[in-house]
Amino acid sequence: MTRSFGLTFDYRCPFARLVHDHVVEGLRAGADWNVTFLPFCLGQAHVEEGQQDMWETPERDSGLLTLQLAISLRDQQNSAFLDYHQAMFNYRHVNGGSLHDRARITEIIESAGGDAPKAFADVESGRTLDVVRDEHTRYVRSHQVWGTPTFIVDDKAVFVRLLDHAHGDTAAARRTIDRILDDIDWPILNEFKHTSVPM
Repeated sequence: MTRSFGLTFDYRCPFARLVHDHVVEGLRAGADWNVTFLPFCLGQAHVEEGQQDMWETPERDSGLLTLQLAISLRDQQNSAFLDYHQAMFNYRHVNGGSLHDRARITEIIESAGGDAPKAFADVESGRTLDVVRDEHTRYVRSHQVWGTPTFIVDDKAVFVRLLDHAHGDTAAARRTIDRILDDIDWPILNEFKHTSVPM
């Protein structure tokens, strides 16, 4: 049976990288998941009441460009999205890459099989910023989402932290995500948290 869920991301978040790596590896291995990749702007989440929203001046936010490019690929060049998505997380968190380096980001899009000029033009049109703003705001209001990575399953929203990525082990990736989804479905489980980082 297909399992459907949404999952928030921002390329600045190391915990999002770990969870999304499992999801991407699982999908590549044929996991029966219907995943909606949901943009969440961490910069906007930290705007104080009364301050200007990031949507008004997106250049202030270091993560909005790559988030918008992801949405462009998700919506208009979907066959390139997963490769870009995983590569962008690795570029940022394994290689310490800058999310402002347009030349390097262009290479990542093209290596994923995407049309970089088309994606950048989509961003320049303003469409992708509207989508990021609308999806971010929708789930903040409907599910009280406050960070990444958050799984959205029907009326439930669950923030999840893993301590490691899949290391290319697609079977482990599928087991990991299915276990998370099983726990989300468990109606009496509300919180399960270590008091310290397990060794």
